[in-house]
Amino acid sequence: MLVSKRVKRLLQLVPGKRRFGVYRFLPFFFLLGGAMEWFMINVRIGKETFYDVYRRKRSERQYEARMEKSE
Repeated sequence: MLVSKRVKRLLQLVPGKRRFGVYRFLPFFFLLGGAMEWFMINVRIGKETFYDVYRRKRSERQYEARMEKSE
């Protein structure tokens, strides 16, 4: 119960409640999404970023689909 009171109190501190309602939190989600995108593009874990893995897997799937068609 103590934690939920603290969360409610923290949420009440965000300005714009009367004018924007729950939409006042949208800027936080945009910033969070931008930070995630930046992290996925620029931060290397091991030797690869998220997009390196994504491109490699996509090209592997395309290659496998071409091989299945040619059989």
